[in-house]
Amino acid sequence: MRAIIVFGSFVGNTETLSGYVKRGLEQAGHTVVLKDVVYADVSELLDYELILLASPTYEPKMIQDDMIGFYEKLQTLDLSGKQAAAFGPGDTAWPDFCEAVHYLDKRLRERGAQIVSAPLLIDGVVEEHEKEAVAWGKAILPLT
Repeated sequence: MRAIIVFGSFVGNTETLSGYVKRGLEQAGHTVVLKDVVYADVSELLDYELILLASPTYEPKMIQDDMIGFYEKLQTLDLSGKQAAAFGPGDTAWPDFCEAVHYLDKRLRERGAQIVSAPLLIDGVVEEHEKEAVAWGKAILPLT
């Protein structure tokens, strides 16, 4: 299955996490494109069967700055027939832990995508959750 991961990252944590999820998806037999939201066009999502979106959570806007415009443009797409999931890092020391991930999940649902996994919410240091993130990616619609 052709999959795309579009992520927004400020200091690199979400990019690192996205790489782990990509590895899991590839281990499951998917062909995966990993794309920083800065270089992504929302219409590209229509070229893929599986769509994954990732953002860290920032106060007070919640969604990472580069992801905001992409998130807003998602309102124009019909994602019926697409499979999707959302993930991202956060810190339970802050209020609204991983709220951006919930926003992405909700937007995907609103646009008609079939959600194929509960969101992956990573607390704290991303590198400490590598195995968890790879396993999460591998468990999404395994082909092998």
